[in-house]
Amino acid sequence: MAYSKYRAKPTVVDGVRFHSQREARRYQELRLLERAGKIKGLVLQKPYPVMVNGQKVCNYVSDFFYYDQHGGQHTEDVKGFLTPVYRLKKKLVEIIYGIRIEEI
Repeated sequence: MAYSKYRAKPTVVDGVRFHSQREARRYQELRLLERAGKIKGLVLQKPYPVMVNGQKVCNYVSDFFYYDQHGGQHTEDVKGFLTPVYRLKKKLVEIIYGIRIEEI
């Protein structure tokens, strides 16, 4: 079986391939919350283009995006290891979009 350089084991749930078992478990938790009516609008792999002075620098792709019961937006990223590139993209996206990325 192939592992990533950070030893994450790809896992398939509901026909969706996740980068790690941890990410797949979080997906299952969120699906349960969605079925229970606690969250809605679950989106996997939501892209956020990072634009500076009208030029696209890169993309940040969150693992999960959803709305809570009160309409609050949540952007989540399941991370086992925080790379310098991830930290930079996270800061840029939080500033540009005015959001907070929750690390699970």
